[in-house]
Amino acid sequence: MISHKQLRKNAFSLLEVVIVVAIIAILAAIGIPRMSRGSAGAADSSLKANLAILHNAIDLYAAEHQGSVPSAATVVDKLTSTSNANGDTGGVAADGYIYGPYLRKIPPLPVGTNKGNTGIADAAGEGVGWIYSNGGFTPNTGTDVDAEGHLYNDPNYYGY
Repeated sequence: MISHKQLRKNAFSLLEVVIVVAIIAILAAIGIPRMSRGSAGAADSSLKANLAILHNAIDLYAAEHQGSVPSAATVVDKLTSTSNANGDTGGVAADGYIYGPYLRKIPPLPVGTNKGNTGIADAAGEGVGWIYSNGGFTPNTGTDVDAEGHLYNDPNYYGY
């Protein structure tokens, strides 16, 4: 049988338990906001990476087609299909369709109210993830901002 004195030696006092709970609460108060910002930071990084992918594809297309860039109406077809020197798409290499494809598929917009959309147009609209004009892309995010308050579609901030 365990005596009262032995039981007291093996147990935690109320003060010790309160101190441990307070320490855990302090660590949670510090850690939880940092973890929640982590997913937002990942989405911001994904946006920058997707913009780089789109711009690199357009740059390569222009380099192989005498500096010309596709129109907004044809940009998806031109970037995801093979093409010839004239920019015609859909043929086989034996017929001179030796350029491209520059992308397997259009990357989805990773942030904002249009998140997940892959559509490309020359103006904002439903289903549009990217706005394309004169060989440049901007995210279709309207007035959405990142964790630091910068507009996602501000070219000065993202450098596109």
